[in-house]
Amino acid sequence: MILDTKLVVSGTVPASGVITGQAALPASGTPVVSTDSIDLASVRDIGEGDDLYMVFTVVEAYNTLTSLQFDVIVGTNAALTTGVVVAGSSGAVVLASLTANAQFAVRINPQLFSKGTQYIGARYVTLGTTPTTGSVCAYVVADIQDGRKFYPSGFAIQ
Repeated sequence: MILDTKLVVSGTVPASGVITGQAALPASGTPVVSTDSIDLASVRDIGEGDDLYMVFTVVEAYNTLTSLQFDVIVGTNAALTTGVVVAGSSGAVVLASLTANAQFAVRINPQLFSKGTQYIGARYVTLGTTPTTGSVCAYVVADIQDGRKFYPSGFAIQ
């Protein structure tokens, strides 16, 4: 997975590699959009014909909420407040999974048979009590990797 700072919509990914997160702490049921959006009019053909993903990395663990939903959204303005369409969603992610460094990849579904929408970003929806801690960094990637799976040794390959 290669990160491009121009494809970050929440938080930052500086050259030092130490990411920071957006404090996405909405009240229960109130959506909060990413601090940034990507203007697809200037970044043409982004992944045309290929699968693209938005990866959500929890930078600071969340507390007190029941679940948090990560959405990939497209809209007709940079603030992502008009013409909003959900292009992918994680569904509800329970609090126990929202620990520091947890990652969730959401496929960006293509907008087939349409002109497309100019801006893409993220949206966060909380269920339960409004959290007092928690932040997330979100960015678009072409490939996802899962280097965290480990298998037991001593098995035979046939």
